[in-house]
Amino acid sequence: MSVTLKDVAQAARVSVSTASRALTGTGLTSERTQQRLARIARELGYRPNPIARGLKTGQSRLVALLVHNLTNASFQVMAEVVQARLKALGYQMLLCIGGDDPQQESDTLTTLVDHRIDGLIVVPTGKNGPQLKALAKDIPIVCLVRRDDATDLETVLADDPQGAYLGTRHLIELGHKRIGLIVGRQDTTSGRERLSGYVRALREAGIARDDTLIHAGHYVPETGATCCRKLLDLSRPPSAIFVANHEATLGVLRVTAERNIAIPDDLSLLCYEDMPWFEWHRPAISIVDNGARDLANLAVDRLLHRMDAKGSSNDGVREYRVGARLIQRDSCRQIDTPAPAKSAKSKSSSPKSSAAKSAKV
Repeated sequence: MSVTLKDVAQAARVSVSTASRALTGTGLTSERTQQRLARIARELGYRPNPIARGLKTGQSRLVALLVHNLTNASFQVMAEVVQARLKALGYQMLLCIGGDDPQQESDTLTTLVDHRIDGLIVVPTGKNGPQLKALAKDIPIVCLVRRDDATDLETVLADDPQGAYLGTRHLIELGHKRIGLIVGRQDTTSGRERLSGYVRALREAGIARDDTLIHAGHYVPETGATCCRKLLDLSRPPSAIFVANHEATLGVLRVTAERNIAIPDDLSLLCYEDMPWFEWHRPAISIVDNGARDLANLAVDRLLHRMDAKGSSNDGVREYRVGARLIQRDSCRQIDTPAPAKSAKSKSSSPKSSAAKSAKV
């Protein structure tokens, strides 16, 4: 049977109200009394009931983080950052996995309301905007990684258009013209924006868009595997593949291993979102880093601000961006420009002229 506050009060021979004030650090109790009550509570194994305390104070000290999965290393980093930041401030983080499924997301949101959370950081599916908008009237909410277009919620995003642009331009500068793209669903912010950055880089380089090289799908490894097979099975397969989400990367690596494709000799590979294993891989994998740690820290900052400003009509809603950066490693190689075919006349050139041509090259 669990130990109650009444048990602690009886053992200390004080009233329940005095015991409550001493253990919560509120009210007029001496430091000596607080220390004695804390010692007795520890000896008895007393643990306060957070739900009951939340009903009295109006604060549960619970903040939820709702992400799609933990396959994506960026979500793992974000969870670690959010948990550490909140713990330092006396909050507990509830980590929820939505599976990028609208119904599961909706059910989770309902459950979180029942737990009287004080705040929410969510990577939205984009399908439950009305529900999020209604919840935001009572609970401070910050969207992370994706924007929910049906709401005006405060949002923290990576600079995905620029990140995808930098990655694609890097491959073009290495001489690649047939660049496959595996990207997320186009009804998501990150999916749309990463495609736009890819298309912009092609356009600036004068390379025509080829839709047979572009594949979009759900954020799961199988999407990467399926799309990679389609790209490799083309009559003119790409010389490089840009995998624009972490989950798909895992599927692509599986397919390249199954087919004994040497990276970067047979295929250059550029991925999105970093993890330590990518640097340890041989060859080390070049990536576009979306700044997961910075994204999480900024999301916590904005959520805490909104929690402090709760009820303030002067607090505006904003969108924030964290810059993406290209990290060059060993999985992308330079493509040599093919030499022009020699004509019959050039074959009969003098040794002197041939030597001059070689020197020029």
